[in-house]
Amino acid sequence: MLRPLSAAIAAYARISRFSGRRRPPVAEVDRDLRLRIEEVRAEAEGVVSLRLTAPEGGPLPFWRPGAHLDLRLPSGRIRQYSLCGDPDDRFAYRVAVRRIADGGGGSREVHDTLWAGMLLTVRGPRNAFPFVRCESYLFIAGGIGITPILPMVRRAAARGDDWRLVYTGRDLGSMPFRAELAELDPDRIWIRPDTEYGIPASGAELLEGVRPGATVYCCGPIPMITSVRVDLPASGAKAVHFERFSAPPIVDGKPFRIALHRSGRILDVPADRSALEVVREALPDVAYSCRQGFCRTCKVRVLSGEVEHRDGALTGTERADTMLICVSRSRGGTVTLDL
Repeated sequence: MLRPLSAAIAAYARISRFSGRRRPPVAEVDRDLRLRIEEVRAEAEGVVSLRLTAPEGGPLPFWRPGAHLDLRLPSGRIRQYSLCGDPDDRFAYRVAVRRIADGGGGSREVHDTLWAGMLLTVRGPRNAFPFVRCESYLFIAGGIGITPILPMVRRAAARGDDWRLVYTGRDLGSMPFRAELAELDPDRIWIRPDTEYGIPASGAELLEGVRPGATVYCCGPIPMITSVRVDLPASGAKAVHFERFSAPPIVDGKPFRIALHRSGRILDVPADRSALEVVREALPDVAYSCRQGFCRTCKVRVLSGEVEHRDGALTGTERADTMLICVSRSRGGTVTLDL
């Protein structure tokens, strides 16, 4: 059974040396593409995929497993979605989106307002979840977390690598791309819906049978990722690379204040909340996307105060006078933002 999230988060800071390399900074890609939605397809309950092509039918920029696109939706929202198609198909991109009823609105917009034939502006591809060559792999995907994992599994299978996949979800109907996985070696794949096993899997269960020294790639809900990271040291695996689809837990946060320069308002940021959350309560139109410190959408100019930078995107020069408010915090005292 999954550990209570509070206990898992408390353990989060104690396991960094077992967690693989820190996610590398993601270079900003100054390349906007205008693409056509060629197909909108239902992949599972509450999940649709978009097939995107160039309007003139030409080849698209190359990408590797783990890459994502920034989609600019008709409302102006920018959201990141993992590429889950075939990297060798140079004429189409595919992304898949699960509808989140109580989310920030991006997934609902994809499901309710996009249709075949529309044009979208996308940026990328870029890769914050690189797939590196290893001797052995264990892939762990939770629900829509299968999207960046699927191209990795296919690549490993095509190369003849040693690999296994554990794919979890609420129930079979909610788990996309099972038909495509069925084309691969079934002895290497464990499909594990909660409805058949009674409870969500613990990290130890997901890691059971991992080969010594194997590299783990994990994508899914925060509790699943946290549990895998907590139980990794006892598993014999070498490292874990992970990607989340929601904001990470705040570790060692301390309360601080934000001064909004343009209005003069002072906002209190509690230890367990991000600056972005608090700022959006006062300024709902503040732009954001990944909430993990790599897409740069929420970059804000800092007019005064000392920032504790927790992102993986800003350069040293940028950190002198800007911050990503989704993850970064004050080192103490008040931070004044150009908002």
